[in-house]
Amino acid sequence: MTPTITPERLEAAYQAALEALLKERHPEGYWVGELSTSALSTATAVMALWMAGKHQPDAREPEARARALIAGGLQWLADHQNDDGGWGDTTKSFSNIATTMLCRAAFYLTESVSRFELTVNRTEQWLFAKYGNTPAQLAEAVRARYGKDRTFAVPILTTCALAGLIPWSEVPPLPFELAIFPQSWFRLLRLHVVSYALPALIAIGQCIYHHKKPWNPFTRIIRALSRKRSLRVLERIQPSNGGFLEATPLTSFVVLSLAACGLAGHNVTRKGVDFIVNSVRHNGCWPIDTNLSTWVTTLSINALSAAAELDTLPKREKVRDWLLAQQFRERHPYTGSAPGGWSWTPLPGAVPDADDTPGALLAIGALGSPPFDVSKYYRDTAGYDPAYNVAAKNWVYAMANGIEWLVSLKNRDGGWPTFCRGWGTLPFDRSGNDLTAHALRAIHSWSERLGKALDADHDAAWERYGPDVTFWFDASSVFAYLSLTQRPDGAWLPLWFGNQHAPNDENPTYGTARVLAAYRDLGMMNEEPARRGVAWMLAAQNADGGWGGAPHTPSSMEETALAVEILVDAVRGEGIGARGEEVNKGLAWLVQQVEQGGLYNPSPIGFYFAKLWYYEKLYPIIFTVAALGRARCLLKQSLASASG
Repeated sequence: MTPTITPERLEAAYQAALEALLKERHPEGYWVGELSTSALSTATAVMALWMAGKHQPDAREPEARARALIAGGLQWLADHQNDDGGWGDTTKSFSNIATTMLCRAAFYLTESVSRFELTVNRTEQWLFAKYGNTPAQLAEAVRARYGKDRTFAVPILTTCALAGLIPWSEVPPLPFELAIFPQSWFRLLRLHVVSYALPALIAIGQCIYHHKKPWNPFTRIIRALSRKRSLRVLERIQPSNGGFLEATPLTSFVVLSLAACGLAGHNVTRKGVDFIVNSVRHNGCWPIDTNLSTWVTTLSINALSAAAELDTLPKREKVRDWLLAQQFRERHPYTGSAPGGWSWTPLPGAVPDADDTPGALLAIGALGSPPFDVSKYYRDTAGYDPAYNVAAKNWVYAMANGIEWLVSLKNRDGGWPTFCRGWGTLPFDRSGNDLTAHALRAIHSWSERLGKALDADHDAAWERYGPDVTFWFDASSVFAYLSLTQRPDGAWLPLWFGNQHAPNDENPTYGTARVLAAYRDLGMMNEEPARRGVAWMLAAQNADGGWGGAPHTPSSMEETALAVEILVDAVRGEGIGARGEEVNKGLAWLVQQVEQGGLYNPSPIGFYFAKLWYYEKLYPIIFTVAALGRARCLLKQSLASASG
């Protein structure tokens, strides 16, 4: 029997979620959020601090502050070991070989095995039973986890070699000499690391070269001659705060590797150490990244928009201006990306990408134009204050630059990659369904609005953008890509989200919901791919009424809210069928979870770089506001129609 959700219960649950979301706002109007703690980050940070301190000139051990952080990090690892003896990426994650190998290496590298003998023994029992008890077997298990992608396998193996746990012969080399080529060449060089891993390529490649010279004399000479030049590249792309991508693991691998090949006093190493020291949390551990502030802000604004709540949002102008200020206005030194995009955080280590840029464009569009009538300028400039005209014009062109940035990033296959166009050979560089659908929604939302404005300012727009001043955009190739990548069962897979309970760690619930949002926004929910996607979503519902990442996986707040948000609209579409019972069950599950405190129980559904799991405390709150808010609006419309 379908549970009954009264309007009163729905309203109360929605108001609880809304209150929780607004309570998390920064005084300036944006959101910061909080990423999960990470055993992997903590292990790599501890090892980086140890190695940097040990190899400082005339230093036999790290200085006092670093020693305290190392001791605290090791204790945190011991206290948060899983029952089976391994570690996962978060405290809610299953044990995996990557994190467990790094945690084990941390105890060995820091010469702390005797102090944590029980912890290390339990770790080795788990590893040896599951993967084999020889260094060769363990190294092969690490390589098998990542396949052709050396982005994370090689850093793990390098760290284990430095800790004396595997021989250097098990560590594949990295061609760091390729880093001296122009950035535009990288996609043609078929690197074994992904686009965002250039710092790892340079630092870890040099560390491997230092400990294991290539047998080929020509390669040996080339790498010897490339050391200083590639280090200059590394120094040039390092952010001002020292943190590459604001990521503790990547920064730690760079520090660890440089220190291990005699460069503990190098400027890159010192700045990296500063970042690691400044990133530790009060309980002695490190997160996977500093924060996702821009991303969770755009998610929050777009959720409030779905709930028709933006008109009452305090400080909406402040948050709009804050988002506008996060747009990159210069070519990025790290990826070579053109101006116009947005990243996941306003901090120095971030880079623009194809998920945060459409999120920002949609959020800014939902918040509305600045407090001046842009249309006045474009109808008739005579008689208006020039400064007023310039402000209006700059705002429109900022949005146009964002759309241009997105359009220029589209791959030939019709989809969008994350950072760099045309790489595509390794998993996290390929086009992604979630990114593609997000980009399509943003372009569609702005095309008509910008087209009119730019046409009105035709001469300047022609000079800036060429003949395509209306941003006419052919969505057919994008929908062709989405149709081609749809699974036979009707689902789509995302690139940056997963579920540890699902086969192959995939999350078709997230991917399908995000793609269906694009079909919804473009009025194409009755197209065959969308119909099949809705049918899959309905069939994937659990018996309890909720959704997990895939059929027959535990229901979560995040995934249920994503499913409900898209289905409350989808089941009303002509030809899709009246499936209100399933939606009501989903709403009932979601409302019940809110009533039981589920807003504060995030699930590890996020993939960070190289398949590192994370959870974000705002995700269940944000997604629930969007789902319950949309259902609430539709209920009000239905009641109004009935009374009318």
